[in-house]
Amino acid sequence: MSDSVNTAKRARKAGIASFIGTTIEWYDFYIYGTASALVFGHVFFPDTLPAGVGTLLSFVTLWAGFLARPLGGIIFGHFGDKYGRKKTLVVTLVMMGAASFLVGLLPGYATIGIAAPIILTCLRILQGIAVGGEWGGSVLIASENAPKGKGVLYSAFAQQGSPAGNLISSGMFFALALLPTPQFLLYGWRIAFLASIFLIVIGLVIRLKLEEPENMKVVKKKDAVVKVPAIEAIKKHWVLILLGAGSLPLIQVTYLKTTFATAWATDTTHPWAYSSSTFLGVVTLALVVQFIVQPFGAVILDRVKDMRKAIVWIIVPEFVLMPLMFFAIELGHPGIALAAMAAATVPHSLFYAGIGGIIARAFPTRVRYTGISLAYQLCSMTVGGGTAAAAQWMYNSSDSIIPVAILSASYALVSLICTLILLNKTGWRASENSKAEAADEAEFAEALAAEKAEAAGAAEVGTASATDTLGTSDTAPNADATSTDSKPVPPRAPVTP
Repeated sequence: MSDSVNTAKRARKAGIASFIGTTIEWYDFYIYGTASALVFGHVFFPDTLPAGVGTLLSFVTLWAGFLARPLGGIIFGHFGDKYGRKKTLVVTLVMMGAASFLVGLLPGYATIGIAAPIILTCLRILQGIAVGGEWGGSVLIASENAPKGKGVLYSAFAQQGSPAGNLISSGMFFALALLPTPQFLLYGWRIAFLASIFLIVIGLVIRLKLEEPENMKVVKKKDAVVKVPAIEAIKKHWVLILLGAGSLPLIQVTYLKTTFATAWATDTTHPWAYSSSTFLGVVTLALVVQFIVQPFGAVILDRVKDMRKAIVWIIVPEFVLMPLMFFAIELGHPGIALAAMAAATVPHSLFYAGIGGIIARAFPTRVRYTGISLAYQLCSMTVGGGTAAAAQWMYNSSDSIIPVAILSASYALVSLICTLILLNKTGWRASENSKAEAADEAEFAEALAAEKAEAAGAAEVGTASATDTLGTSDTAPNADATSTDSKPVPPRAPVTP
């Protein structure tokens, strides 16, 4: 089997494993968000709290997961850059699954009192740490195993896990919500969390069969791993980390489109308000659009020679479509709201497909896991975790959706500027190595050449030793033959065939 066929086979295997793994991780992460809105306020907090306070406190535990994600990026970036991507991804998968499974078993406030919300928050923090280490590793296991020049394209496998996990979690809760309310609150919601144990087993079987990317094998073989990757990444590549974080706000508009928009659109004080089931249906169908459309973003970046042009084409429509979505929702017509939300979903979905690969190729192999994780989780903590709250504050302060619409457009603007700068600094042709990848390749080639030269030198020494030994053994009989004590050897008779 040729090297190109082996590479293609390994790339497909890594891409599919990355997709399945991230789907499972994001499923676990998203079911917590749904449960915090529907269940946790009733189950893990006292009944005596004023209306809505329990739900608010459950959202605080939800936020704890976002705050923990940078810590996960640092911890697992460190181990991923020192010991390899595969082992780290196995640990993040087990950690996420264990935390979700334990949430499903956790007794409520009525049973264990204040310990219930405390333990719940701790488990959410474990989820945040796990997903903080998962994203960067999944992008790298797909992009680093890809054929040369196809890293951005193959990184889309990891990105596709987010809408897939979100869809599965939404479908799971939609089915469980069909139970009568008392049964749903008592045990129905727990099924979604307990089911994660079966998904984790599937994910482990797949991930344990993964191969470590070749470039990481070289780093480990030549003992070029960094002692503390986070320090080197921040010290030498802090500009790239900030640019990477600055390129990502656009993907956080999903919290404007779902979390904030759902609360705003179902507020019964509006004469045009939607029922919860109707608007959740709109959001779910928009997720279907994201799942279908998203991979084409990586294809566009792969096919267009200049990724800067592709990024402009992808992002610019968002300046209009996302603000327009809010005004369309205010019309109170589900069909119009769905069409507007589906249209607004397209640009940031296309962008999300390729941005992981763009950021990954900015960093050298030895700190790549740490660099990409720090960039993503820095944005997630500052922008993603606070987006819904900022939008709600703007709306409450102005009693108008216009500031929120402007906020959504500003996310697109920041992402556009930072992504273009990042591409200018690191390389803007998807089919060619970035500056960091080219430096890695040159270094690895030099190390390989030195290794071959050393092997050749050892072989020459071995050959010379063998020749010396052979020469000595050939000389000895001659000496014996000419010795005065030796007798002449009679000639050997010819052999007749």
